[in-house]
Parts: sequence; structure tokens; C-alpha cells
Amino acid sequence: MKPIVIAHRGASAYLPEHTLPCVTAAHTLGADYIEQDIVLSRDGVPMVLHDIYLDSTTDVAQQFPTRGRDDGRFYAIDFDLAELKLLSVHERVDPQAHAVFSDRFPVVDLELRIPTLREEIILIEGLNKSRGMSAGYYIEMKSPAFHTAAGLDIASATIEVLEGADLHHKKAPIFFQCFDPDTLRYLKHDLQSPLPLIQLMGDNSWEEPPGVDFDLMRTGHGLDDVATYADGIGPWVPQLFEADGLTPSQLVSAAHARGLLVHAYTLRADSLEGGFESFAALHEGVFLNAGIDGVFSDFPDITRGFIDSHFSTEGTNS
Repeated sequence: MKPIVIAHRGASAYLPEHTLPCVTAAHTLGADYIEQDIVLSRDGVPMVLHDIYLDSTTDVAQQFPTRGRDDGRFYAIDFDLAELKLLSVHERVDPQAHAVFSDRFPVVDLELRIPTLREEIILIEGLNKSRGMSAGYYIEMKSPAFHTAAGLDIASATIEVLEGADLHHKKAPIFFQCFDPDTLRYLKHDLQSPLPLIQLMGDNSWEEPPGVDFDLMRTGHGLDDVATYADGIGPWVPQLFEADGLTPSQLVSAAHARGLLVHAYTLRADSLEGGFESFAALHEGVFLNAGIDGVFSDFPDITRGFIDSHFSTEGTNS
């Protein structure tokens, strides 16, 4: 089967992440799926934003200078939808306001806005119709426990939007992903979502979410447990390889033996993972050597080109 291309935060190598122009670019560059990271506004609206914070990608500190918390960060959940729609989205910056990727789109104000999930669905469905395509959605619920502590149910709010768009059914081209296994179990057992679920795998040093042992999760016993509630795993690219960063680990074969898909993250030409010396070599490593079923890529056009040139055109792993 042909692996899938998942546009990471849209075509984020070329335009500010998660903006509607970035989504449009991902669609035209041939992504099979486009990622939506979801956080909630204070009034419970699902917004497409990678962080629970606003300061890395918006001008919130300029527009609402007194609304930061004691840690100096500005949280999306402290603003209602109308306030969030006043913010201008720019290329991602570090705490010193320097571009995280210096050779990407410049940090300028184009008056781009944070899209709601509903707005992004309208755009993608429109592009699917006008372009005769069928790009799908790859939705991550960010920090569910953080939202729960604030009295908001991010999973239910997300499903409500999908139901309103007639996209919450087993034939919908959608994956749900989350680092939090409890949220995936909640989706499967309590909310009875028919959509395929992907267990994201982080590094224990990130402590996100707290208390989840991803080292244990990658063992045979851990994967057995994942297979009881999820349809696949989403490992970090270095987890696909041994300590040398080049030799494939047993993770993919172990996951496949349990009927789990493997969709890894993230391919970046300007920030190579592992021991690979070129973006082409990294593609060969993850697809031809490790044997993954799909990947998140900041450069969906390059990944699309690699897959199309190395795999048959019959079907995709979805």
C-alpha cells in the first residue's frame, strides 16, 4: 500500500502554520491529510492552534499586554472567540522573538487569523469539491487534561463540530490523534467515536502528558495495550531507529504485528532527525528501511514526490 502524506500544521515550511493560506497550500501540494491541532477558546470553541499558548505565533502580547499569566505566557483558553479573532498570526518565533526557522516565511503581519475547526472544514471541503480531490483531516486534541481542569471537554467539543459537518462517521476521511491514552480510551469507549484513533508517542523527558511512560508504551506489552483502544501509533522519527539514528528499530514491525498503523512525525528538510545527512536519505530511511505507513511533513510536496516515485499508485494506508 502507498504511504500517506500528512501536511504537518498545513504546508508549514512555506507559510505560517495552521493559517488558512497554509492549509490551502497543503491541499494544492498533494497532501492526503491535513493536520488540525485543536485547543479551545474560553467559550469552548475548537480553534486550530498548535499550542495552548498564543505568544509563539500571534501578536497577543501587543494587543492584550495585561492578559498574560504569572508565568508570562498568554493562554488561548483565557480568551473568547471574538478576542482570538482579533489576533494576527505570524511565523513561529522563540522566546526572544526570533524566527524558529530562519529560512522560512518571514515574521510579518499579514493579518492572518486563527481559524476555527469549522472554518477549516469549510475550506477543505470547498477545495475538495473545486479541485476534485479528497484530502482528509488529521485532528489532534492538545492537552486534554489542561482543558478538563478548566471545565471544558475538548473531545466532545471537537466531535460536536464534526457532527455538524456530517463528518463523524466511519467513512469520514479523519484520524484522531492524541498523546494522552486516557483521551483515546474516552473517545472509543465513552463517546463511541467511529473514527480511527492514533496513539502519539513522545519522549519521557518532555513530561507531556505527565505520568505517561512512552518507553513502556513502545515495548511489546505496551503495544498490546495500545492495540486494545487505538488503530495505530504516531512515533517520533528518532524512535524508528536505533541509537545510531540510521538502523531501523523493531517498533514498526512490532506495531504491524499487532495490526497497528505507524504514522511518524515530523519530516523537515531544515531540521533533519536522526543520523541522516540529507532530506532524501531521511525519506529513504523512514519509508524504505523502517517501513512506516505515513508521515507528518512540513514539506508535503517533497514527501509527495518521494512516495509517488517509490510506491505503486494502488491505494493508501488509511
